[in-house]
Amino acid sequence: MNVLHYMAAFFGDAAHWHGYDGIPARLGEHVRYSLLALALATAVALPLGLLTGHYGRGGNVLALIATAGRALPSFGLLVLLFILLDFGLVPVMVPLVVLALPPILVTTYEAMRSVDPSPVDAARGLGMGEARVLFQVELPVALPLILSGVRSAAIQIVSTATIAAYVSFGGLGRYIVDGLYQLDYEKVVGGAALVAALALVTLGVFWAAGRFTVSPGVRHAGRRT
Repeated sequence: MNVLHYMAAFFGDAAHWHGYDGIPARLGEHVRYSLLALALATAVALPLGLLTGHYGRGGNVLALIATAGRALPSFGLLVLLFILLDFGLVPVMVPLVVLALPPILVTTYEAMRSVDPSPVDAARGLGMGEARVLFQVELPVALPLILSGVRSAAIQIVSTATIAAYVSFGGLGRYIVDGLYQLDYEKVVGGAALVAALALVTLGVFWAAGRFTVSPGVRHAGRRT
């Protein structure tokens, strides 16, 4: 039986579309975990990246933080926190947030540093304060690259949130973990296919967000360079 047959059997089984273990319920859990982790990571990394990029300081520190974040094994951190804390979503959220911090932090910093200094200097010459320079001059130009960092973090979170199932939480990883335990390869393949599909949907969401939030002039300038 090949992968396509496993997928057809999994998605064709009506039992997989209802109840607490149904696809809608598991998909909803996975999306909630992913959105919460992305929101927490963005709330921490985005302001820090904007400020350090705006003032041009702290780049080396951010690089060290990013390297440390990438070096930490998500699954190992999950198991350690579960053993130490053993309650709530904290053991799940911490590894996902740590995983998402580096791409947002570093990309936001680099995006701010890549802004042409000429309009920034002109804005300051016109008497604009630092906050207005940051949000009205630098941020609109840096936004495409910033969104790419958040998009990268979102994809990593969606793909890695399957680890929640290893500590008895839900999400699409439940199909993969339970399927491996039960030797039910229809579940394993179906769960993996759902995670891949959700990652593709996430890409589409960020593409649409870029179309609506980035000004046409900035988009066209990015294509020419």
